[in-house]
Amino acid sequence: MIEKEILENIKAGAQVKVYEKSGSTFQGIVLFRKHGSETGGTFTVRTTLSAVGVEKTYPINSPTINKVEILSSPKKVRRSKLYYLRDISDKKAKKKLKTS
Repeated sequence: MIEKEILENIKAGAQVKVYEKSGSTFQGIVLFRKHGSETGGTFTVRTTLSAVGVEKTYPINSPTINKVEILSSPKKVRRSKLYYLRDISDKKAKKKLKTS
């Protein structure tokens, strides 16, 4: 279960690291969050692995999630759904989101 404090900070453009119960971790940028209530909803994380874009969608109340760690979040994002990040490189995405 994700803590309420961290749940509020999972927003589009945030760099997160998701720890799963299987022992694997997935680190990337949150593209969007749908149905943003505490009782339900999902968030989608995207990263590139071996020059291939990979996206994972996590339900907020999923029992397979151990912990979510927020590495950085942008100062301001003008859109709630960042679909345009699929078409640009990671370097350009970080510059556009003004994250380090």
